[in-house]
Amino acid sequence: DRQTLVAVLQFLRRSNLRESEEILRREARLLGDDLGGNVATVATSSPGVAAVAAVPPGKGEDRGDCEVGPSSRRQPGDGYVLYSAPCLRVSSPSSKITHSGDVSAVVVEDQPDVSAVLSAYNQQGDPTLYEEYYSGLKHFIECSLDCHRAELSQLFYPLFVHMYLELVYNQHESEAKSFFERFHGDQECYYQDDLRVLSSLTKKEHMKGNETMLDFRTSKFVLRISRDSYQLLKRHLQEKQNNQIWNIVQEHLYIDIFDGMPRSKQQIDAMVGSLAGEAKREANKAKVFFGLLKEPEFDVPLDDEDEEGENEEGKPKKKKPKKDNVGSKSKKQDPNAPPQNRIPLPELKDSDKLDKVMNMKEAARRVRLGPECLPSICFYTFLNAYQGLTAVDITDDSSMIVGGFADSTVRVWSVTPKKLRSVKTAADLSLIDKESDDVLERIMDEKTASELKILYGHSGPVYGTSFSPDRNYLLSCSEDGTVRLWSLQTFTCLVGYKGHNYPVWDTQFSPYGYYFVSGGHDRVARLWATDHYQPLRIFAGHLADVTCTRFHPNSNYIATGSADRTIRLWDVLNGNCVRIFTGHKGPIHSLAFSPNGRFLATGATDGRVLLWDIGHGLMVGELKGHTDTIYALRFSRDGEILASGSMDNTVRLWDAVKAFEDLETDDFTTATGHINLPENSQDLLLGTYMTKSTPVVHLHFTRRNLLLAAGAYSSQ
Repeated sequence: DRQTLVAVLQFLRRSNLRESEEILRREARLLGDDLGGNVATVATSSPGVAAVAAVPPGKGEDRGDCEVGPSSRRQPGDGYVLYSAPCLRVSSPSSKITHSGDVSAVVVEDQPDVSAVLSAYNQQGDPTLYEEYYSGLKHFIECSLDCHRAELSQLFYPLFVHMYLELVYNQHESEAKSFFERFHGDQECYYQDDLRVLSSLTKKEHMKGNETMLDFRTSKFVLRISRDSYQLLKRHLQEKQNNQIWNIVQEHLYIDIFDGMPRSKQQIDAMVGSLAGEAKREANKAKVFFGLLKEPEFDVPLDDEDEEGENEEGKPKKKKPKKDNVGSKSKKQDPNAPPQNRIPLPELKDSDKLDKVMNMKEAARRVRLGPECLPSICFYTFLNAYQGLTAVDITDDSSMIVGGFADSTVRVWSVTPKKLRSVKTAADLSLIDKESDDVLERIMDEKTASELKILYGHSGPVYGTSFSPDRNYLLSCSEDGTVRLWSLQTFTCLVGYKGHNYPVWDTQFSPYGYYFVSGGHDRVARLWATDHYQPLRIFAGHLADVTCTRFHPNSNYIATGSADRTIRLWDVLNGNCVRIFTGHKGPIHSLAFSPNGRFLATGATDGRVLLWDIGHGLMVGELKGHTDTIYALRFSRDGEILASGSMDNTVRLWDAVKAFEDLETDDFTTATGHINLPENSQDLLLGTYMTKSTPVVHLHFTRRNLLLAAGAYSSQ
């Protein structure tokens, strides 16, 4: 490539490296203006002479600072990165590199960019040597010092996958099979599911339609390694001339290098396991406003006098400060809160204000929970649920419960003595005196009163349900690709939102109503408003299904959990991803924010609950105890207790106060991600409650801190 060579020659001349310039001119036979055709062959006459190619900044990433003498370390602002022979690159998008012994030949082909992503797997080495290359590296890593071994072992899995795919793509099927059989047993246990998918790809044709593998190809696998371990690896690969592996490291891995002590096996194990490796540290640096919005102020006393004449005026006045010190809502603006008008939120209606007043009164009678005072648990068991219970939700005031079923129905029950009633017909409504005080009561039709209402409309299993905060609406999402909004006044469907083309796994209303989020098999989450039939935001970035969604208590952020084993936090204002949390070893199925907005708890098929500090972007705890998928997580109203419900038929209660105190969130921990989790989470476990044979699919704390749990009895 003539331009590249000219650029390098100019760079060498500017740097007064006359000798290197002359050597390069001779080698490239670029004596005059002649550059034989469009194929440039750069040959090094002896291993000691470095052939140098220039890469524009960004192409090589920071991890590529290979050294050519001491002066070539990349400085911020340098125009080019220098590479020595073993990692030669030419900055053409479709360059192909072939190696034979000491001679490195760079062949630049004029291919159109249309060629599929997979074309990067064009033959790059002798297929029979792949096993030798891999076992050589394996031997080197296993014989390195303990402090480096744990970090370098992270390379095994991504290299294994890429080398296998490269063999398959180039149709060396028998070598690929032998390579897979020999080394797949060495991989970490949490990659078993991925390896199962990989083992089914045995022909080039199989790779074209496989999305998981295409993702592996296009997204760089992220490894976090200390500078010392990285230098050790680089030196080894360059000495061994192990170009095949070095190429894969350069092309397909993103090595996030940090200065300081290498991490221990425990520290690495806590953070790895996702489809694309760890999160880059940069991904968790953005500022997040995790504080709560200021609550509007009400005069509770007036209300109290109206309703309960016998109450003296002093009492309600005492109630409000108590609510404040209990924790979640305060008069003062939280320094970490977003500006009040950062995103437009709906105005409070009179009925909402009344509800808030009721809420405050309930809160005054709330039980303060703690290790000495655990909540009572009321379990709602769905008996004979042969329709297949797939989702549950409970209203904030705990008056209604909804079940989504595999037979595509949505069923709403009243759990108070008050029956569910529909509004009267239009003809009957016209007869009502609209000025009367009890008009809201009169519009209800007593003839329709019943404990259960069944909503028909979906054409596939219902996977997610969510009540609006004002209890006027209900959302449901289904395998049919739609999200439906139902009226709880008429028990009819108002809107079907069509945006997802595949099953929608979860949906949830914002804590302020109006907005809601949905996530599905198409790997994206969508933000909607009830009065728009198109989504307002599309959050794209996960590499597999979005399995669960949750709004932050201040409604400015949305958390999504995915089958790619990561959790992402998205900013509703601009749609940016502001946090990526890795550490789970299986698909995520439950999310819960702490009431103060600072922490996030996540549960997955690996049976672990992980705790995250949102502000610092760090894992701060791991709760082990469940033996199966965790489908339900909920903090008590004041955040003292975390309840988790699982397919192992248990509800467990954890001490959240103790889990979050004395956190190591100093600058060093944040910068390197060196987290030290306590060995044993049993001292945080406050209680385990077994059901007879009912997997727990939903948990809910009432306003007075009674814990409600729900699930369908299974007879097996």
